[in-house]
Amino acid sequence: MFKKILIANRGEIACRVIKTARRMGIATVAVYSDADARAPFVQMADEAVHIGPSPASESYLIADKIIAACKATGAEAVHPGYGFLSERTSFAEALAKENIAFIGPPVNAIAAMGDKIESKKLAKEAGVNVVPGFVGEIRDTEHAVEISNEIGYPVMMKASAGGGGKGMRLAYDEKDVREGFEATKREGLNSFGDDRVFIEKFILNPRHIEIQILGDQHGNVLYLNERECSIQRRHQKVVEEAPSPFVTEKMRKAMGEQCVALSKAVGYYSAGTVELIVSGADPTGESFYFLEMNTRLQVEHPVTEAITGIDLVEQMIRVAAGEKLEMTQDDIKIDGWAIENRVYAEDPYRGFLPSTGRLVRYRTPVPAWEGDERGVDGVRVDAGVEEGGEVSIFYDPMIAKLVTWGETRDEAADLQIAALDRFELEGLGHNIDFVSAIMQHPRFRSGELTTGFIAEEYPEGFHGAPTDATITRALAAIAGFMASAEADRARRTDGQLGDRLEPPAKWQVSIDGAPHKVKVGEKHIKVEGDRIDIALEYTPGDRLVVAEIDETELAVKVAKTRTGWRMTTRGRIHDVRVLPWHIAPLSSHMIEKIPPDLSKFLICPMPGLLVTLHVGEGDKVEAGQPLATVEAMKMENILRAEKSGTVKSVNAAQGDSLAVDAVILEME
Repeated sequence: MFKKILIANRGEIACRVIKTARRMGIATVAVYSDADARAPFVQMADEAVHIGPSPASESYLIADKIIAACKATGAEAVHPGYGFLSERTSFAEALAKENIAFIGPPVNAIAAMGDKIESKKLAKEAGVNVVPGFVGEIRDTEHAVEISNEIGYPVMMKASAGGGGKGMRLAYDEKDVREGFEATKREGLNSFGDDRVFIEKFILNPRHIEIQILGDQHGNVLYLNERECSIQRRHQKVVEEAPSPFVTEKMRKAMGEQCVALSKAVGYYSAGTVELIVSGADPTGESFYFLEMNTRLQVEHPVTEAITGIDLVEQMIRVAAGEKLEMTQDDIKIDGWAIENRVYAEDPYRGFLPSTGRLVRYRTPVPAWEGDERGVDGVRVDAGVEEGGEVSIFYDPMIAKLVTWGETRDEAADLQIAALDRFELEGLGHNIDFVSAIMQHPRFRSGELTTGFIAEEYPEGFHGAPTDATITRALAAIAGFMASAEADRARRTDGQLGDRLEPPAKWQVSIDGAPHKVKVGEKHIKVEGDRIDIALEYTPGDRLVVAEIDETELAVKVAKTRTGWRMTTRGRIHDVRVLPWHIAPLSSHMIEKIPPDLSKFLICPMPGLLVTLHVGEGDKVEAGQPLATVEAMKMENILRAEKSGTVKSVNAAQGDSLAVDAVILEME
């Protein structure tokens, strides 16, 4: 077994590998860029080597710097994590030349399956169903249009070396191809160093199912069941679960055996994932097609670990060291259900725009990296950040992964909702409310999923999860109790209100504008005259309040405002205004502040790099016309005109780094 390994990655996956290596008694080496100098994974590792500036193209993607770090520290093997160099054949070959083990598959398997174009050719030759498409070299945009017209719309344009949702564009017509082809090439080049693109038919109402593969260097290959990854946004996975609510035992066996056969055809060993697109309209489950094989560890591997009890990172290390798998296919079982939600630095209330900044407050429902494959009491947090750290523009927007395990699917989903309510994150936009809303959604609960779930269920964007009367009444009771506690503290403050003044006991609590009469007694609370059995503790200044109502626990995140609180629970932010009964009637006389009209400005909705400015001063523009392209977290975002008009002035230039809400241009 190796005595020391180097992790050629960053963030949560670097922490993940370090955790297992530490348990195995293996020393670890981290490599880090300028942006990650104080990151948790650097502190967790036994040694750390600085490898360059913040951009990945100048640090994590430079193989020579990784190899130099191995030599300097005496690391015998490299775990590549996912992304970066994990599927780069040249990197694995360079390690082999230096007699450094690669904790991953053989070079020939990476070459055969890591390239999406070549893998489709190989799969087709092996008799595996593949999605109709063009898998050769595409010369230019005109050639791409010609191919798309032949296949028939809609089509998907993908970077050949892509992954993780990067370098992908869906085109519904020729106009979309012309607009998106060059952008797809650029994203592929910027993220993976390869600008080749392929085009394939987009299957309507598809489910995204993937099979986890594990093999050793002695010819043994197993499938570790499936994962359902259909809930995606912009082709980036948001929710994953294992097993799939759609897959039957017969389907699982057919898919698994086919994926094993494909893996054996290329001599595959280590962990890998075969991604399949499945027609949800076919109840037989026989309409499944090979999409690609990821020759690395997947982001969503924890859900497989939770239902099988197998540490995939440990198995990868053992296989790389030449050990034989100690399990057979018959040993692979399904125990319970696991769900993973990715916590992203993006603001669903602002159209899911990327968000960067400092984590002013960061508290997880259970400590990260504690417990086994199922975490602590069925809740597991995989994260690579800490309070006070910064989420920068240089890397992916994922902050953490929240994994829950239960005996049933509903139990795992309920655990997610409860854990998300306790997940405190302030300082930047995040999607905690959004994924909580998904967990509560009737369609999710029914298991009727497709990759179009988010687009279909939230066509007008996200504005918070629906709230029922029970939650509203509970929030009114909690707010009334908190207001009484705040008033009591003010009464007791020396020199303020005096000891003889009793705090108000009757409040008008407005939840999102709807008023509720709340009376706080010594032993109970009444809302609109109805008694609520509630138990809670609150000290002024608390940011999380946990109440027990009718033997049901409700966690509420609270932030003080001028007239009350902003209260967040069950996937929704509530504006709560609290006034004493005798003052409340006077509030109707307050003049409402009217926000300024910003419609004539093109405002940058996120921090990012201004890649392209499509118009200049004096240009006439039409509604929907592209005005600027801003790159944030390796994704290009096109900003379009909301209405027709003429450009009055331009306030930014191509290549500028823009802050959120920066004015790019002004219209007449």
